[in-house]
Amino acid sequence: MRSLAIQAFLFYHGDTMLTKTKKQKIIKATGIHEKDTGSPEVQVAILTKRIDELSRHLKTHKKDVHSRRGLLSMVANRQTHLRYLQKKNTRRYNAIVRKLELKK
Repeated sequence: MRSLAIQAFLFYHGDTMLTKTKKQKIIKATGIHEKDTGSPEVQVAILTKRIDELSRHLKTHKKDVHSRRGLLSMVANRQTHLRYLQKKNTRRYNAIVRKLELKK
């Protein structure tokens, strides 16, 4: 049984948090090897999932300016990782963009 604080949090925020199991699935799907957490592909995939969940949250909570600022920071961070990957290895960049269905 969940505590009252957790129930209240989930009621307000929904199930939009990136849990440990969700993160492990993303790492398994995009990682180069089993323990891969630092490659640009994994970082971009995790950021993309967090961005999707936060944008869904912001559609219902339009005045949540603090979360919007965090969203913009995540988008900039993902863009930096993608730029790095494009410079270092174009083939891997194209693969991750196709896999995550991102705009170039």
